[in-house]
Amino acid sequence: MNTNQKFYWVRIGRLVVVGALVVTLISQVQAETPKEKGLRIATEASARNDGFGDFTANLKMMIRNRQGRESIRQMRFKVLEGTDDGDKSLFVFDHPKEVQGTALLTHAHAHGPDDQWLYLPALQRVKRISAAKRSGSFMGSEFSYEDLSAGEVNEFSYKFLRDETCGELVCTVIEQIPTTDKSTYSRKIVWQDMNELRVWKMELYDQRQFHLKTLTFLDYELHVEKYWRAGKQTMENHLTDATTILEWTDFQFSTNLEEGEFTQTALRRIR
Repeated sequence: MNTNQKFYWVRIGRLVVVGALVVTLISQVQAETPKEKGLRIATEASARNDGFGDFTANLKMMIRNRQGRESIRQMRFKVLEGTDDGDKSLFVFDHPKEVQGTALLTHAHAHGPDDQWLYLPALQRVKRISAAKRSGSFMGSEFSYEDLSAGEVNEFSYKFLRDETCGELVCTVIEQIPTTDKSTYSRKIVWQDMNELRVWKMELYDQRQFHLKTLTFLDYELHVEKYWRAGKQTMENHLTDATTILEWTDFQFSTNLEEGEFTQTALRRIR
């Protein structure tokens, strides 16, 4: 056998090995149960958001009731990525005057329920939001306190339902079921595009299995070449026919936020 023939057969052998590996990987994916696939996608989506450190943004909240009457509020938001535990986040109202200085502090936890505190400047009081109160409306909006808490992967069990088109994209549809009996919701149905794993729609079901609310996401932008953030979130309440829209602007990453900015003591110093 000459040199060219040897090279040919070596190359063929390598292609056969690579082909076998590809077939094995495809077989492994195909062998996944719906629960395993749902968990894998949720874990990957969470991992893609790791490493941002911190970021800040401004928000406009528009609350629209059943009759179409609107009220508008302006807020600031900042979040510090957790290391051993969950993230810490803070909403602060700047406008209108009657809610100026009101703030919501959240300490998310990888294991166990999140901690939340609401600061009411008129009373100069920090109020803890108990697990039983997390279903309550956040400042008259259709977002509950629970909706504003960043859910960790292990706070839910998952089940892949199907793939389907969502606009010009193809989305995976996954059912999420809270692992705690303290949740407002019995389950969530989430639509994520297959390439970037961005959430485009979320259906929220109450404990009676009633389709209570739908949250949609629009106007995604890529920040620091890695992190996708939606510019608009709309929460529609199917029970009250009310809607709340959050418009996000002025995202800034790596702003050197510190742990001390996310404490109950710091809430009293907010301006």
